[in-house]
Order: sequence, then C-alpha cells, then structure tokens
Amino acid sequence: MQIKICGITQPDQAHAIAQLGVAAIGFICVRQSPRYVSPEQIGFMVQRLMTIAPSQPIDRVGVFVDAPLAEIQQVVTTGNLTGVQLHGSESPQFCQQLREQLPHVKLIKAFRVRDPHTLEQTRPYQSVVDALLLDAFDPAATHPGLYGGTGHTIAWEMLQQFQPECAWFLAGGITPENVHLALDWVQPDGIDVSSGVEHAPGHKDIEKVVALLAALQQIKSYANAGV
Repeated sequence: MQIKICGITQPDQAHAIAQLGVAAIGFICVRQSPRYVSPEQIGFMVQRLMTIAPSQPIDRVGVFVDAPLAEIQQVVTTGNLTGVQLHGSESPQFCQQLREQLPHVKLIKAFRVRDPHTLEQTRPYQSVVDALLLDAFDPAATHPGLYGGTGHTIAWEMLQQFQPECAWFLAGGITPENVHLALDWVQPDGIDVSSGVEHAPGHKDIEKVVALLAALQQIKSYANAGV
C-alpha cells in the first residue's frame, strides 16, 4: 500500500518524512490554503531532498484546484514535480489535455464524496488518470483552500463495493488511531494523510507519521498471519 503525506510546507519535515520511506509527499498549490507553498519553495524543498537522499526517490505531487493548464505546467517545471492532483471540478477532457501536455507526470483526480452518486461521477475519469483520490465532503468547505485537509472522514462503508479501473487512494481524516478501522471497511491502493499527522495546518508531527506507519505495519502483519 502506498502512503502519501500531503500538505508539506517545511524543508526539514519533507526530509524527515521522506526518510521514513513513504511513497509520496504532497504540496498544496492553492493560494487560499493555509498549507500553500509557492513553486519556488517547492523547488527548494525538492532540490534539498534530491541532494540529501538521492538514493531514496519519492513522488512529489502538486495539489491544484481548478487551475489553468499553463499554471499547472509552470509549477510542475519550477517545483520539479512528478505528480499532479486535481481537487476541483476539472473535467475528463481537461484531464486528457493535461495528460497530453505532461505525459510523464502521474495524474490523480480527487473527489469529495458526498453520497454514492459521487462514486458514479468518477467513471469518466478512470481511463484518463493514473489514480483517483476519495476525500471527505465537508459542507463547511466553501472555498478552494478548504477542499481537503479538513479532518472529516468518509462513511467508509459506502466505499466497500468501489472497484475502479485505475488505482485509488483513500483520504479524509485518517489518523494513526483510526486507520485500522478504515482498512477494515475498504482496501484502497494507498492512503493520503494530511491533518491526521499535524500539530497545525502545514506543520507535521513526525511522531504521528511514525505512529501511522507503525499502525499500517501492524495491520499488514495481522493480514499476513491470517488474523
């Protein structure tokens, strides 16, 4: 299972989290977000990561909400990103355009799951993106800066029959304490965690990241033992 820690804002925390062996880290490229980092800041953190730990490649994902194609391209180049996560109302056609412009970049389309109808809305995207990300719908999130990282969880039982054509990530209020409950209900290809391992928005608690990874390792051990 792939682990993505999102909302990274500080170089030392990016390095510490990368050293723990997660698959990906995410940077919020939405100015309204309290976790926003500029393309130049992303580039600095990525360069430092590649200098300090060149033997530990990690995916670097930029998170966007209804950004123009040219802006996404510019941030990917400046930040040296390997992935793009679209968290707004981007159409399948827009995703296809982005795929054509950035063919070597992993493309993730996020959905805020309100009800089973949301899951139906993912179908046209499944053939044009590398992965889906299912996040919690928060009715209080009325502007792009609050589209993710709110700490709200999805009704996991609603996702039990979700089997898309592509890989998918579970997000939304996942913590070291509840990850085992989430994975009792669903079997995603990965999980995406932000607020669940923070002191405050953008300030990661490395001990919580360690605890999350330990909880996942315990789950894996139980599964291998047939418990």
